[in-house]
Amino acid sequence: MPSEKTLGAAFAGALTVALAAGAGSAAAQTNGGWGAYGADLANTRFSALHQIDTTNVKNLQVAWMLSLGSLEAQESTPILVGDTLYVTTSSGPRYVFAVDAKTGAVRWRYAPEVPADVAATTCCGLDNRGVAYANGKVFVARLDAHLVALDAKTGKEVWNTKVADYKSGIAMTSPPTVVKNLVITGYAGGEYGVRGAISAYNQENGQLVWRTYTIPGAPTDPGADTWKGDSYKHGGGAAWYVGSYDPQLNLVYYGASNPSPWGASERGPDKSEYGRETNLYTASTLALDADTGRIVWHFQTTPYDAWDYDGVNENILADLDLHGQKTPALLKADRNGFFYVLNRRTGALISASPFVYVNWAKGVDPETGRPIENPEKRPRLDVWAKDICPNLFGGKNWEPMSYNPETGLVYIPSFNLCMDLIGRKQVYKAGIMYLASEWNLAKPGPGGHMSELIAWDPVQQKKVWGIKEELPFMGGTLSTAGGLVFYGNIQGWFKAVDAKTGAELWKFNVGTGISQGAMTYELDGKQYVAVVAGRLKTPPSFLADIGERVFAASPEGGVLVVFTLPGA
Repeated sequence: MPSEKTLGAAFAGALTVALAAGAGSAAAQTNGGWGAYGADLANTRFSALHQIDTTNVKNLQVAWMLSLGSLEAQESTPILVGDTLYVTTSSGPRYVFAVDAKTGAVRWRYAPEVPADVAATTCCGLDNRGVAYANGKVFVARLDAHLVALDAKTGKEVWNTKVADYKSGIAMTSPPTVVKNLVITGYAGGEYGVRGAISAYNQENGQLVWRTYTIPGAPTDPGADTWKGDSYKHGGGAAWYVGSYDPQLNLVYYGASNPSPWGASERGPDKSEYGRETNLYTASTLALDADTGRIVWHFQTTPYDAWDYDGVNENILADLDLHGQKTPALLKADRNGFFYVLNRRTGALISASPFVYVNWAKGVDPETGRPIENPEKRPRLDVWAKDICPNLFGGKNWEPMSYNPETGLVYIPSFNLCMDLIGRKQVYKAGIMYLASEWNLAKPGPGGHMSELIAWDPVQQKKVWGIKEELPFMGGTLSTAGGLVFYGNIQGWFKAVDAKTGAELWKFNVGTGISQGAMTYELDGKQYVAVVAGRLKTPPSFLADIGERVFAASPEGGVLVVFTLPGA
């Protein structure tokens, strides 16, 4: 029988961190492949390929293009298995393609029948970010909260498992994590008052192996006392983005989203002195035993969140030289504007510094790990907090960053936006957005630019260089051993810059907005770079006149563009 993990088991093991004595490692991609959404299960988005480098990238040209057949929110990163690229589209996904990686010829196309009414219970766009692969199967998570295994050669369904009821406000938008014989996934729904969970399924048959809830389910569950009354019943904490995995520690890392509703008066004392009412495990990073789902440690970046500072951003695993000692680290550029370095074995805070302009908190207490709040910037019931920075899109959102072990830098696609926010009363109703809040998000931060590519030193916790972008929603980053960082912007410019200096070396306009990170691969001695493009629809609509500028700058589209150097 599958075991359904609750917070009781999770808390019981929270301090059990005496794992293997070794520091562990999470090696970056070292060959010509790109086998996972983040290049590797450490989510580094770094490639050791160097045929395309700072000296010849100016010659990069289009090798082939593939129309994706849908228009909304193209957020997929392709993966390479053998000589086949697997890529998803938006809207369900409408399609999963298997494509010849040299020519772009379609080998098969999977077109699932996703119910049309999923749009009514999907918060922030009909996106899909890609697939995972293991043992001859391609795994895709769908907006209707079904996890599906496809035969990698034919595209035929091997199994189809219902993870949750989408009509309650649950959706699945991100690729799962493949670990051993398991395929692990979370889901979205924090804006609908769902109960967040992370679930593992058997790769062969789709049967549930374990499920770990991210918030309590009963007043007797440990952690229920971190919520006001029974507000945990609709508390959010959804793990809607991607996981990371350390095979030596056998730990899977996921982030949990905002508590529900955004308005905090329902969940606690409605002030910065919140005491024990931190609303565990929302806005947190969780380390889970891959075999059982037991929570080994957690770190809460925004206790008693009132700003929608989801903790879901990807966790990059890297071994850093700290004070002359190799340290197994976890790197996270959080929505709340702070860059966190944690010990990934124990969850201990190593350092935390703002990587964007932050005024809602004065810093992070090095002893407790809690933000030192500016009380004037906490929205309360019927009391506006004005000019909060960053706004609820965060210092960084899901657009992925990358880590280059050769430069030692992290390349972060960041936002520079602020907001006004106020809490309101709202009664929970299943399948209806549960926000209890009003807002004004259309406020550029200091300097007037609304995005910036930041090269960040995680050891020194400082910015090395930056490239300002006029509009928000820039794409994620890819870094390579060729000394390059690739990224795109919402105007459709795909760029290559020098990883050490930020100097622009090449750019090409793909005709529609880029809000995802590129990938690279090698076949028959030739390196390729691939990026998916297609204008965002829902997120910019929250930004009033700024959103209109985004739409005007970025025509609708849906395309996979692959580049290479000329010649054989």
